[in-house]
Amino acid sequence: MKILWLCNIILPEVARELNLPHSSREGWLTGYFDQFMADGSMDVSLCFPYGDRETMEALKQWMNDEQIKQVAKFKIGKTNCYAFREDLDAPEKYDKNLEDQLKYIVDDLKPDIVHIFGSEFPHALAMAKAFAQPSRTLLSIQGLCGKIAEAYTTGIPANVIADETFRDVVKQDGMVRQQEKFAKRAEHEKALFALIGHVTGRTQFDKETTAQLNPSISYHHLNESLRESFYQGRWSRSKCEPYSIFLSQGDYPIKGFHYMLEAMPRILRDYPEAQLYVAGNNIIGSVENAAMIKKIKSQVKLPAYGKHLKNLLFEHQLEDKVTMLGKLDEQAMKEQFLKSAVFVCPSTVENSPNALCEAMLLGVPVVAAAVGGIPCFIRDGKDGLLYEPGNIGDLAAAIKIAWDHETGPELSAAAIKRASKTHNRILNYLRLLGIYKEILA
Repeated sequence: MKILWLCNIILPEVARELNLPHSSREGWLTGYFDQFMADGSMDVSLCFPYGDRETMEALKQWMNDEQIKQVAKFKIGKTNCYAFREDLDAPEKYDKNLEDQLKYIVDDLKPDIVHIFGSEFPHALAMAKAFAQPSRTLLSIQGLCGKIAEAYTTGIPANVIADETFRDVVKQDGMVRQQEKFAKRAEHEKALFALIGHVTGRTQFDKETTAQLNPSISYHHLNESLRESFYQGRWSRSKCEPYSIFLSQGDYPIKGFHYMLEAMPRILRDYPEAQLYVAGNNIIGSVENAAMIKKIKSQVKLPAYGKHLKNLLFEHQLEDKVTMLGKLDEQAMKEQFLKSAVFVCPSTVENSPNALCEAMLLGVPVVAAAVGGIPCFIRDGKDGLLYEPGNIGDLAAAIKIAWDHETGPELSAAAIKRASKTHNRILNYLRLLGIYKEILA
């Protein structure tokens, strides 16, 4: 059985062979790929986009100028790999040239099944068109662009939504335009769902959304496996930083960083030693000097959402209470989880956030907004704490409860037990094999 995986990134195993930097995103793919390589029962090939000059130079030796100039075909060990050219900086734009590139790949490999990971990029729709066999096309749902577009500016004041900084004007990328871009991506997503016969999902949220987009699709439940290192190590209250709060992301509105900043004053009244740590892209710049907010130079590179966050930070006098950690690799992320007293997911929309699942697998007490698919992973008060989305008082109260000396360890033990079952790598791998066989049957 030949399976072609369409991935959004170059898998780390491939990137290392090409001496290219690799992304820590979508780490579950590496786990599945390693299992397929060890098993050997199915022939899995990879295709993925590239958009930067460094990758193009690394791939140039494998490009066939006589056929499709921008497709590179090569092997890593026994694995067939195909790379195709795509403008990854403009995922809202559909380039019909993608169909020619992907048709070349499909015709060359002749796969039995095409497995598309994620509906967020134009290449997903292009692949469905190029392969043109809905009954043998499988999509694994990740984010859902339509739902993101709907919730994009939730909790943001109207004047902030309409604001455009110098950076936003230059890049034509203010919040209104960002939301419009997700709406455009949602159009491509809707077209994709009309051209495929199978999806894998893991929440009631993505199951209902699938039914709305295409009632005739076959829905296959498949839990997600996580990055390998998160299956070792356990959180301990005695080893974490007391009253520390960790957010895995905060660089665009749906991640809810603004809610966390508004909740901090309520938390600090009872716990003045509380500290907030935020990983991922830093869109607020330096936070050490409140006077910097008034300087034009400090505002030039800020997006409107970053400016809003910075205003909230200074308004609530949180300069010495917030630490921006920047991008963390897998090991650094794990270390930050283990040293945190609570992990918070204040998002306005989510399907199954990997950071939340990783926190639960390690046993970090979790607090999350009851949005999207999150209630499928957390039983409120048993293995985590849910709060009403957008309710600042409930958010602050839930964090305080998670810090309770008895409640925190109880939540931790229950979360480990549940997450270990949900994210069992062997069971999930066997389930994926079963789905492939069901499709071909």
